[in-house]
Amino acid sequence: MTVSKERKAELTAEFGATPQDTGNPRVQVAILTERIRELTEHMKSHQKDFHTRRGLLMLVGRRRRLLSYIKKNDILEYRELIAKLGIRDNIQ
Repeated sequence: MTVSKERKAELTAEFGATPQDTGNPRVQVAILTERIRELTEHMKSHQKDFHTRRGLLMLVGRRRRLLSYIKKNDILEYRELIAKLGIRDNIQ
């Protein structure tokens, strides 16, 4: 249920300034979104897996904090990122 090394490299190359730029908040949000999508699919068939549910909620919270940081610093970058990832805009 983790993102493969190759997929992380693709996301880093797409959203980062350089292919090794894994600390960029945009890259972190992209990787978290990928993990959240995988865990959401897992939860559809395993509704009573509460350990995974807690982990999923923690990932969503981390992504929300990173998105609010990006929105606070550069609103245009934020709008571009959520459009590219297909995330709804619900950050206050």
